[in-house]
Amino acid sequence: MDLHLIDVAVADGIAVVTMNNPPVNAQNTQFNVEMAFAFDMISDRRDIRVAVLTGAGKVFSAGADLKSRPDRSKAGERWQHNRRARESYHSIRECQKPVIAAINGPALGAGLAVAASADILIAAEEAQLGLPEIDVGLLGGGKHTQRLFPHSTLRRMMLTGYRVPGAELYRLGVVEACVPKAELMPLAMKIAAEIASKSPAAIRLAKRTLNTIEDMSLRDGYRYEQSMTTELGDHPDSVEARTAFLEKRKPKFAD
Repeated sequence: MDLHLIDVAVADGIAVVTMNNPPVNAQNTQFNVEMAFAFDMISDRRDIRVAVLTGAGKVFSAGADLKSRPDRSKAGERWQHNRRARESYHSIRECQKPVIAAINGPALGAGLAVAASADILIAAEEAQLGLPEIDVGLLGGGKHTQRLFPHSTLRRMMLTGYRVPGAELYRLGVVEACVPKAELMPLAMKIAAEIASKSPAAIRLAKRTLNTIEDMSLRDGYRYEQSMTTELGDHPDSVEARTAFLEKRKPKFAD
């Protein structure tokens, strides 16, 4: 698939994915389809170990494009619209490789859903997370926001349209760091390089495990983790990691 609204650049095992739909990276049908394809492609490419997701310009993503709402007169179109949007976010969460969201500016509504679907979040000082849907007669994003924010903050955001600024995101523990914009991508690439240096097999299994246990009980979740650890222990990368540790050298992973 040719990509026009999503840019993907790959080097040293890191894919930099840039939402590029000026002026505010609004999400329409083409955007959603390209986003899902980009992350499914990243899942399959052996030369990619981790992805960094950001937005071109001053905005991460302002959310759904209100000018491209589904034609409700066409049977099935509104449900297809919802499905396309849903799958574009799930493609990030379900990507076989970890995804770092470098939030360079406002991430609103569907843009917040994109950010919340990533594994690690860092923010520029100009970043904001918000749910403005209440001001345009719509709803959405509450479940994704629930992954990041406590009860009261979530409801304030959804009921008033409050936008949480970068510094507050860091205070609340929503993002790993809040830095000047010039430092955002260097920090994201530093974290990405650290992940890329690990065993690809272990990283894939770790992300799959974290996704699986997120909604499990403590007992079931830890039992699943133990099973995955046992499975990983038989992988050649696992043997190499333990051998390298004992020999006090850097491991050399096969894939």
